[in-house]
Amino acid sequence: MALISYAQRLRDHSEANPDHLAVSDEHRSVTRGELERLGNQIARVLQVRGVVAGDRVTIALGNSVEFVATVVACWKIGATPQPVSSRLPQRELDAIIELAEPRVVVREPIDGTGFDDSPLPDAIANPWKAMTSGGSTGRPKLIEANQPGTIDPDAAPLLLMKVDGTHMMPGPLYHNGPFVWTTTALLAGNHVILGAKFDAEQTLALIDKWHPDSMYVVPTMMSRISKLPPDVRDRYDVSSLTVIWHLAAPCPPWLKEEWINWFGAEAIWELYAGTEAQAATIISGVEWMEHRGTVGKVNPAQFKILRADGTDADPGEVGEVFLRPVDPNNPTYRYVGATARTQDGGWESLGDMGMIDGDGYLFLSDRSTDMILAGGSNVYPAEVEAALDEHPRVRSSAVIGLPDDDLGNRIHAIVHTDDGTPIDIDELRGHLGERLVRYKIPRSFEFTTEPLRDDAGKLRRSALRAERIEQTA
Repeated sequence: MALISYAQRLRDHSEANPDHLAVSDEHRSVTRGELERLGNQIARVLQVRGVVAGDRVTIALGNSVEFVATVVACWKIGATPQPVSSRLPQRELDAIIELAEPRVVVREPIDGTGFDDSPLPDAIANPWKAMTSGGSTGRPKLIEANQPGTIDPDAAPLLLMKVDGTHMMPGPLYHNGPFVWTTTALLAGNHVILGAKFDAEQTLALIDKWHPDSMYVVPTMMSRISKLPPDVRDRYDVSSLTVIWHLAAPCPPWLKEEWINWFGAEAIWELYAGTEAQAATIISGVEWMEHRGTVGKVNPAQFKILRADGTDADPGEVGEVFLRPVDPNNPTYRYVGATARTQDGGWESLGDMGMIDGDGYLFLSDRSTDMILAGGSNVYPAEVEAALDEHPRVRSSAVIGLPDDDLGNRIHAIVHTDDGTPIDIDELRGHLGERLVRYKIPRSFEFTTEPLRDDAGKLRRSALRAERIEQTA
């Protein structure tokens, strides 16, 4: 198995078919040849600014041809791309820069006009990416991949992608999932379609226009697309899609079933893992229908459930999920600015709660930091949010626990409605009463016109809770 660099792989694609489309954003499309030349020019601009192999380059650009070209440029000179949101407040960006110590911060597209666009000497980026995560604490950390940017050119593409196919990416590239899926697609010679800020109908319009065979989504996107009026959804041809991946957040079973009924169980695939990539589960829609609610079957050597006292949980018993790589002596990542929660034997926790049933299937509950202890009962917010989100007027929701003298914590729901107006509380409680036991139904509600999840479907319940406690004080 002869490995080559990511840069060489993309160059080979360009030389094989320079006119094949490589990337399309909301403004323009570029071919493989154009992306190759643009990457060479930007790489030389970065070199003039002092970037050398081993440096980090912070990339604060939106989904665009320029974002992809800047990542490619980093790989061409052996530098590590470190993406962040283009909409970060300066204070948050400064905190990440202090942590990452990048050689260059790219906040505007780099203009390489006038720079040499000929090939550069081959280089291997090591590590090939350094992703940013705020986690549940809101404190930034870097998660560097512990792998170089190399690939076996003779191996089949990862993630069920087709060679020279077309991939739809509506997610923000500064998040790990969209970054990995986009990279995988490019290395497989795919034409990558980049959505801008997520819009449900616009995503369907892009599918209708470009006919992708694969797509990445998160449950929030799935929900917003599902809630489009039937006549709007039926306006667009989505029959080209044969593989749809969803991840990054728990997917309510009712929503997953809707997509299975729409696209067929063979087309729907789910992956559970962290950016750290110690271990993963993958499950098709066909297998999921036989084990409704699971995120997949585990490798017992890589997954286990522990009780609060550190002992092994029984099958079917909820506890904290611990993972480890196939080779515990060969870590898959490196933290900068954080320390892993570890157990003897190389086991680590990402804070997720769940259980493994008697057949070896993993079922997630929620993050341990988000669980609400109300009146002596454990309430997992994701379960309540899934029930809320089934209401036709709810766009998204967040469930948190607020201090309560009687119960310890009062279950409080923050609801983002379709038109910004409140829903009748009795109607909402009746809706929840058909889906949840009584103690899980929120005691209080508030309604908002502001989205509760970011473009990648991530929700920071701890921050929402802290804001409301501060307002009360």
